[in-house]
Amino acid sequence: MASKSAHDVDNETEAGPQGGVQSVDRALTVLEILARDGDAGVSSIALEMNIHKSTASRLLASLVNRELVHQDSERGKYRLGFGILRLASSIPGRLSLVREARPVLEGLAEKFKETVNLAVLRSNYAVNLDQAMGPSTLATYDWVGSLTPLHATSSGKVLLAALPPEDRERLLAETGLPPRTPHTITERAQLERELGRVTEDGYGTVMEEFEIGLNAVAVPIVSHLDMVIGAVSISGPAFRFDPAAVPELIGELKEAGRRISARIGHTDG
Repeated sequence: MASKSAHDVDNETEAGPQGGVQSVDRALTVLEILARDGDAGVSSIALEMNIHKSTASRLLASLVNRELVHQDSERGKYRLGFGILRLASSIPGRLSLVREARPVLEGLAEKFKETVNLAVLRSNYAVNLDQAMGPSTLATYDWVGSLTPLHATSSGKVLLAALPPEDRERLLAETGLPPRTPHTITERAQLERELGRVTEDGYGTVMEEFEIGLNAVAVPIVSHLDMVIGAVSISGPAFRFDPAAVPELIGELKEAGRRISARIGHTDG
């Protein structure tokens, strides 16, 4: 009797109700791989999932059709699409956060002439839900929907600092502290000292730690349950944007964080 190929096995296991559940599970695994790695090709996805390349291609095609995944036309690799952000934004709490934060973000961008972002913790990353850009900013990159590393971004440091120690331990064990630039903190003890300063000072900064030439500062957003559920940040080119050199910036940003928190139900009392 002829042995079955991986293609035959994939086709058989995907048939019927149980196969439908398996296909959903596999599609979710693809999304998790892309969230973790940023992008990936068909071959690497198929290899990691131990499935045939044709099966991986079908999964990716379905996800592309739903705009949950986007294919880079030049490199041919796949990455998460904006459909993911639509799904996240449909959650009432996050939708409310984006809506209530928007005028505050626009006010900051108008005053400081730099890029302002709203981020939350998701899948071990800081995901940017909304962005406002100042009228004269040189920035052109759209960060909305981007998954950025927690240890190398100002919003990420704020979100990390607010986690219970056991949750932070688990998260960092999974993600590690990979270097993004020569300035990225890659030692755990140094990161813990930095997070202590974030908690004490009420804000987090990065100086070319995520990207050379980019500085940023962020403050927390607190829910009605007195939990940090997000962060608002201001970022700009390192040659002109130094948070410490603008005396009123930190105070204004903290006040913006308090206003957004109040708009979603947090009270200082």
